[in-house]
Amino acid sequence: MRKTVIAGNWKMNMTPSAARTFIKELAPMVAGKDKCDIVLCVPYVDIAAATEAAKGTNIKIGAENVHFKASGAYTGEISAEMLVETGVEYVVIGHSERRQYFGETDQTVNLRTLAALNAGLKAIVCVGETLEQRELGYTETLLKYQTKIALTNVTAEQMKNVIIAYEPVWAIGTGVTATADQADEGNGYVRAAVAEMFGDAIAAETTVQYGGSMNDKNAAELLAKENVDGGLIGGASMVTEKFTAIVDAAN
Repeated sequence: MRKTVIAGNWKMNMTPSAARTFIKELAPMVAGKDKCDIVLCVPYVDIAAATEAAKGTNIKIGAENVHFKASGAYTGEISAEMLVETGVEYVVIGHSERRQYFGETDQTVNLRTLAALNAGLKAIVCVGETLEQRELGYTETLLKYQTKIALTNVTAEQMKNVIIAYEPVWAIGTGVTATADQADEGNGYVRAAVAEMFGDAIAAETTVQYGGSMNDKNAAELLAKENVDGGLIGGASMVTEKFTAIVDAAN
């Protein structure tokens, strides 16, 4: 049985004090809801406060990016080893905003994924098509390509620490959500790509999330789909009641 994972992605929001307060409020609301893993991926400056606030709870903390080198002249970047020492367990890699605004490519996504996995982190690898690509009929081709590039040189054993998040670019921060059938179809393409690389057994065990305006209103319908194993949640992950409702839907 593959694990359902509900992960919040705070992006560039929440100060350390706000993060601490939020987690203290959220923890009792999601306590005992263990049919899914609960993760909050937070800005670097929030990690210390978040990991401290989450101690003794069922909330795991993740980061939002990682560099592919262990050290060096990369001003402003953070290595996988640095993240491990902060106590995070997960890291988001290749989010569409990183691709759009910061020059992330499929190849650097692969390098970051390998760096994270080699350091023992769990990688949440993002893939997704633009509206233009979807309208041209390239969704399946693109999702399989992005997935396969991201997982190049990843071992079958390391796949236990890989989560793939299908995030249609046209549904991120727009309020437009893929229909449940579209989400299931996209996640299915991702799973098929994993099967082509690693075989059906590993594909069946790989958690594939849907991300793209999943919220408290549509989570139950999306999570009911066969290929949707959780969500990578943006705005709703910063409202305790909404995030709890999504966790409830997953449970």
